[in-house]
Amino acid sequence: MDVTEILEAHKSKFDPITVEKLVPLEFDVNLLTAFDTGALDESLIKQNDQIEQYIKDLTRDNTQLLVNELFKLPVQSADAGVLAQLPNRISILPREKPLPKDKPLTRWEKFAKVKGIQNKKRDRMVLNEETGEYSPRWGYKGAKKEGKLDEDWLLPVPDHGDPMEDQYAKVREEKKGRVEKNTKRRRRNADEAQVPVKPTKFTKKK
Repeated sequence: MDVTEILEAHKSKFDPITVEKLVPLEFDVNLLTAFDTGALDESLIKQNDQIEQYIKDLTRDNTQLLVNELFKLPVQSADAGVLAQLPNRISILPREKPLPKDKPLTRWEKFAKVKGIQNKKRDRMVLNEETGEYSPRWGYKGAKKEGKLDEDWLLPVPDHGDPMEDQYAKVREEKKGRVEKNTKRRRRNADEAQVPVKPTKFTKKK
């Protein structure tokens, strides 16, 4: 049984995958984009009964050329299936927002720059020699706990100090004072650098 005529009839129902263009398209396959710089057929554009079909045919041909470019790309296997490896982007898209401005240096950063001081990042976890365990240097379950009965079970009374004074409350108040002092310094540095200050548990949100 000769099925050549049947196959040809079936094939004629579909447009070919090869498209001839007078002006070749420019592709940016990374963005799945094709640029057609060719001139439009003004005779068809001016005819209201043919312009819609003309635009559809033009779009179909250009899309076919873009798909042809995709099938030329190298592929790799993945869990989701066979994926094409897109090339680098060619088109340079404009930024949505302007470039961020350089942040002004804080008072400490200016001082460190003049003195040539470089910040050294300390490890967050420190070893507690008494327990032999590592604990955070600061924050929740921090290694340095002042005024805690379970950590500082014995606090000496200073010379000429009041023996009836609660040393644990005194340590906590001193720590609170240091935190407030550091907060004021941080606000001052932020005001000088004109940057917003992030609120902490020791500062009230306004």
